Amino acid sequence: MSQPLEATGSDKHLLNEPDGFRVWRPGTVDYRDAQAKQADLVDRRFHWTHDLLILLEHPPVITLGRNTDQNNLLWDQETLQAAGIDCVPSHRGGDITLHGPGQLVGYPIVDLNHFRKDLHRYLRLLEEVLIRTLGDFDLAGVSLPGKTGVWIEGRKIASIGIAVRRWISYHGFALNVDNDLSAFKAIIPCGLPDVTMTSISRELGGPVDKDRVAEALISHFSSVMQRPLLGDFDDSATSTQA
Repeated sequence: MSQPLEATGSDKHLLNEPDGFRVWRPGTVDYRDAQAKQADLVDRRFHWTHDLLILLEHPPVITLGRNTDQNNLLWDQETLQAAGIDCVPSHRGGDITLHGPGQLVGYPIVDLNHFRKDLHRYLRLLEEVLIRTLGDFDLAGVSLPGKTGVWIEGRKIASIGIAVRRWISYHGFALNVDNDLSAFKAIIPCGLPDVTMTSISRELGGPVDKDRVAEALISHFSSVMQRPLLGDFDDSATSTQA
């Protein structure tokens, strides 16, 4: 458990240990809308006693992290439009990546005061959540020194990129479940020129139940982050009651 911290003023309430986390699964959400919603939820998190895990999918979209090298975008706008792929700047860290149907995207809204304000530790915890989730499907995911994300025998199956405001984290991870991997030809994923992307369905050689993957991930998020699941998130509730 993290050590007590000191604070003054409006941040004092953040130092109370969260009583758990809630889960919100809104389905398929446009990336721009999801990014704007996260900004709102970060503001609301300052009034909550719990963290939040958002699990969703995006329509096909390339996202450009704050450290993106534009040379890692290989297709021009005309080609992207013909393929039905949007291209959006992102608030998260990291380089370029791609989202689309069949990919499980997770956006934890988490108070990092309770993780020693240690971004590297938090990233390793997210990797552990993903590795344990893959283990439920008899897949041996690993993290690699000096790189962020999760690999299976050198093939990348999950990407991670976060943002932080006043020590509240947002953005998060993308786990390839049964998405169209051919779309990654439009980019150099995460700026890694020799990377091969893979998915759970490709590794298993057949279809996979996305809901089962999501439920496994929720369970491991709870155990790794040491937070009990409090139930579903009600977005219609007031900022102090959600």
